[in-house]
Amino acid sequence: MLQTQTSVTVGTGALTIADVVAVARHDARIELDPEALEGVAASRAIIEALADDTEPHYGISTGFGALATTFIPGDRRAQLQASLVRSHAAGSGPEVEQEVVRALVLLRLSTLMTGRTGARPETVETYAALLNAGITPVVHEYGSLGCSGDLAPLAQCALAAMGEGRVRVDGELVDASAALAAAGIRPVVLAEKEGLALINGTDGMLGMLALAIHDLHGLLADADIAAAMSVEALLGTDAVFADDLQRLRPQAGQAISAANLRAMLAGSPIVASHKGPECTRVQDAYSLRCSPQVHGAARDTVDHAELVASRELASAVDNPVLTLDGRVESNGNFHGAPVAYVLDFLAIAVADVASMSERRTDRFLDPARNQGLPPFLAHEVGVDSGLMIAQYTAAGIVSELKRLAAPASVDSIPSSAMQEDHVSMGWGAARKLRRALDGLARVLAIEVMTAARGADLRAPLQPGPRTGAVIAALRSAVPGPGPDRHLSPEIEAAHALLSSGALRRAADLPDPTH
Repeated sequence: MLQTQTSVTVGTGALTIADVVAVARHDARIELDPEALEGVAASRAIIEALADDTEPHYGISTGFGALATTFIPGDRRAQLQASLVRSHAAGSGPEVEQEVVRALVLLRLSTLMTGRTGARPETVETYAALLNAGITPVVHEYGSLGCSGDLAPLAQCALAAMGEGRVRVDGELVDASAALAAAGIRPVVLAEKEGLALINGTDGMLGMLALAIHDLHGLLADADIAAAMSVEALLGTDAVFADDLQRLRPQAGQAISAANLRAMLAGSPIVASHKGPECTRVQDAYSLRCSPQVHGAARDTVDHAELVASRELASAVDNPVLTLDGRVESNGNFHGAPVAYVLDFLAIAVADVASMSERRTDRFLDPARNQGLPPFLAHEVGVDSGLMIAQYTAAGIVSELKRLAAPASVDSIPSSAMQEDHVSMGWGAARKLRRALDGLARVLAIEVMTAARGADLRAPLQPGPRTGAVIAALRSAVPGPGPDRHLSPEIEAAHALLSSGALRRAADLPDPTH
């Protein structure tokens, strides 16, 4: 999809997945809704009144978590907020990708703009300024248990807004203080409640979920394209994808997948070549025949995940939270279970779609099952190995995807002196899903490479218009059959084409990422 959204307005309403992608991945500019910003100021006035109250209020005049009963005098509260952020910015391991951090900052900003957190307008404006200046806080892989929000990752972002820690600007690692000064941004000095407001949300796992949903819409279309190419080049039948057969089982995702397969195979001379009474095969293998059922089930899982994501994008997650009638109440909305579950569901679907793709690839390489093609699609059998080891690569990835499909959300390790005695592990679920999506794209790229070579070896028979267009797009970077050559660059080139959406555009199917 060509990105056209250049700005995103953040107010009291819900952001969309497209908004998240635009800001996180394409650097769309943030605009703050003036009316919502007025609401932020009004809610801050309530917090300041409570700060002057002699009665303790959690997060405003008390400590946090297991220290919630400790009263903090007024002259120590700025230090309390800064200490909270510094101590919670305890991440470790590799840096998280820029697009994930930008999504995280955007989604925290969105919650701040609801006026339910009690943050000051100047703090909100600083978060918008960080995004618009292209300043990306350094966030580390480990540190979030997915309960009380993504604490460590969010704290690392808050630390940057305070002018502390390290950030990246144009890929360069610099001190946050220097980056803010260069951009003309004044570091935030946190006031009562603001430390909690900046770190208590599901924004990291939600940002990764939004990006994954967007990517999966495209990858499942790619899976349909790859399956159609395999059905064609393995001399399978398109009859099983007929609309009336699909309607006997009215699953929404299945219908979309079957329609894509029908469109991809329409007008194929290869498919037409083996229709009629002379064809003795009764049924194709499941990896061909049941593609719509598996790809469709994955689509339906994405739809469920998108429903959960849309609700979370409309949420104001903080603790304590400022209610519409002006109360400040503790709550449990920061628990990541709703997001963690669907992240795990998606990892299962990704593993299964990739597993089926690898099985189709394997069929091409076995002369007992590939309907007359040479072993391993080799140029000179016995001398050349063809695509033998490309299948090994796909199989190795699928094996890892099966391990990544083990749910993170069934685990819980208590923390904070047993105050946080059940956690979601949603951040971990999101991190492994990102790796799984990369694996799926690579497995599909290997299938497309294999199916394209199989179709070429059917000459003089020609593929259909759409499958032929995909093969032509692939051939712009990946040569056709021939003697053995270095395969890794070709696999990477096929992966790059698939990930860019170029193969979907060549197939001329409806763009599912719009």
